[in-house]
Amino acid sequence: MVPDPIASMNPALHHVAFVVADLDRALDGQSRIGFNESERFTLEEQGVEVATLQAGASWIELIRPLDPDGAIARFMAKRGEGFHHVAYTVPDLDAALRELQHAGVRLIDETPRIGAHGWRIAFVHPEACNGVLTELVQE
Repeated sequence: MVPDPIASMNPALHHVAFVVADLDRALDGQSRIGFNESERFTLEEQGVEVATLQAGASWIELIRPLDPDGAIARFMAKRGEGFHHVAYTVPDLDAALRELQHAGVRLIDETPRIGAHGWRIAFVHPEACNGVLTELVQE
């Protein structure tokens, strides 16, 4: 069994993201089970509207596609609403990416980009993580 290179970084869970068609309806459903909306904003460069919900020390992220031709809309058209990605906090994103590249891990982002809240982020290809789209976050 090949060791998981992300697990070797000892990352902490940052958030779990779900793609939704109707953000208001999704937030209503989450509030019924006890979650309160923390923040809502648009990420124009990623073509999504986002709502965050605090879940202990981590977050739930609800993402609604704004661009009908964008990656999130294509994902939802193919797979429907539901789980989209998991994100882990790493202390040094540049070092984490170098380690993953050295290990031959397939990356979507070989260099960090800016995500929500100005955090530095990078995505690892699902093929490298048992089919799960994985985001690394440096706050």
